[in-house]
Amino acid sequence: MIEDTMTLLSLLGRIMRYFLLRPETLFLLCISLALWSYFFHTDEVKTIVKSSRDAVKMVKGKVAEIMQNDRFGGLDVLDAEFSKTWEFKSNNVAVYSIQGRRDHMEDRFEAAADFAKAHLPEALRQQLLTYEREKEREKEKDKEKDEKKETSGLSYPSILEQQILTLDREMLDKLSATYNEAGTTCLVALLSDKELTVANVGDSRGVLCDKDGNAIPLSHDHKPYQLKERKRIKKAGGFISFNGSWRVQGILAMSRSLGDYPLKNLNVVIPDPDIMSFDLDKLQPEFMILASDGLWDAFSNEEAVRFIKERLDEPHFGAKSIVLQSFYRGCPDNITVMVVKFKGKASEQ
Repeated sequence: MIEDTMTLLSLLGRIMRYFLLRPETLFLLCISLALWSYFFHTDEVKTIVKSSRDAVKMVKGKVAEIMQNDRFGGLDVLDAEFSKTWEFKSNNVAVYSIQGRRDHMEDRFEAAADFAKAHLPEALRQQLLTYEREKEREKEKDKEKDEKKETSGLSYPSILEQQILTLDREMLDKLSATYNEAGTTCLVALLSDKELTVANVGDSRGVLCDKDGNAIPLSHDHKPYQLKERKRIKKAGGFISFNGSWRVQGILAMSRSLGDYPLKNLNVVIPDPDIMSFDLDKLQPEFMILASDGLWDAFSNEEAVRFIKERLDEPHFGAKSIVLQSFYRGCPDNITVMVVKFKGKASEQ
């Protein structure tokens, strides 16, 4: 996707918000005017100092009030008031999403993401039902494991890969017909009784907290600067260049995606997922985090796991807190975080 450029007007507005209107800036202004008043004894300046002190008290009072009502973890008040947020909570899963400093919410409301949401879950559900029925029939026939594998030809990784590649072809057909250049990442976690299978396309990322509190990567970002990706892009006749970050053809900040039909036509961006499987009995996970790249601009895997581990008792299992903390740290992107709690000593699924 082509990221939106910041206009001069919005830049000036943000400078006003983040520097000139901060309580610290007003406080320094008060000190400067107070010193001027002390040495030159001007009534006008004394009046300005009093007004500035009142302004600082008002702003600090507003900060304290909002911080007390909602645990923003230091979130800038002015930004919080103008940012759009979405949230979801059900049993052991919580999601929190914020538009942040972007002009649009690309994490959720755009054609490629909408298409994936509308088609991929149902396609996976149908294929998984077929797979489970085949397994049951094979159990009834009491066949050997090798014979089962030959008969079925299906597995969780193969199902995920097949459905993601099919989705991309359908998406390209639909979006290219209207010259819609939208694209999206794809991060899918498939949970069974003893195994977790994760498929990833793009730079959304998953990380798991195991029984010892370790951060276990569930995926690896697809970035143009990576050696494997760079070689593939060059072999296809493409290039990468730096434009705020390393980008394919100077445009896209990831080397794999769904959609993005102009770059797919050049074969410099591909939809092939990386798929990893994890033994749940061995890891005995406490929770996992699935998040868009906005979070990972502000947090490492280890930092994110530590942060959420300390906040699992919150209503959103820490998802809301880490999103807002990422925003406070200056993340310029949309931020979407899902936290999934697993069955274990610290949580119940």
